[in-house]
Amino acid sequence: MENNLENLTIGVFAKAAGVNVETIRFYQRKGLLPEPDKPYGSIRRYGAADVTRVRFVKSAQRLGFSLDEIAELLRLDDGTHCEEASSLAEHKLQDVREKMADLARMEAVLSDLVCACHSRQGNVSCPLITSLQGGASVTGSAVP
Repeated sequence: MENNLENLTIGVFAKAAGVNVETIRFYQRKGLLPEPDKPYGSIRRYGAADVTRVRFVKSAQRLGFSLDEIAELLRLDDGTHCEEASSLAEHKLQDVREKMADLARMEAVLSDLVCACHSRQGNVSCPLITSLQGGASVTGSAVP
């Protein structure tokens, strides 16, 4: 199918791009993908450039870019705006690093709480539930 990506119906286009038809329509409503003209009495047709564009959007989404950020990247796609694209990527990288730090903190607290739950004895209240209710965590501080 890679060799013949011109004159595609929306269903074939969606399959070639690895998405469903509703994703194509959604991207069109969001302005990420142009809607081709519909010849009178016929159906819209898509081509290789459309497939490439949808694959670009999906790749950017997998990297964590929002649809607004992707729209900006698409605006820069002529290859002459590398500095602007790099700036967007640097901001996304900082966001990812901040999320990773947040996740590491969450993992540490949850790990401590799970260990406390497994090591409790008798009819002592559950450390996890107590912590979530605003009590002290096993490390002595409130859960973030």
